[in-house]
Amino acid sequence: MSATITHDNADHRFEIYVDSELAGYSEYLERDGIRTFHHTVTLPHFRGRGFAAALTEHALDDTSMQGLRVVPACWFVRDFIEAAGDKYSDLVQH
Repeated sequence: MSATITHDNADHRFEIYVDSELAGYSEYLERDGIRTFHHTVTLPHFRGRGFAAALTEHALDDTSMQGLRVVPACWFVRDFIEAAGDKYSDLVQH
């Protein structure tokens, strides 16, 4: 089972696929150099395998590489950032 993460710029979301099947996504709004992550979903039969964490890590790394800031409106993204210690704390827009 291989997982692939893509960035759908047009729909403002990151997607994770497992063997070419959509397993989850993280949606955001982008404005004035800030990505507001507002919704993260793992489809039911893919839950409990760390896909949301892998997706969130990829999305935050991409956001950092783009020089953007983050508003973690989604509880999962917020909890992920908090659990990561200082790794992503500098991305958070206060």
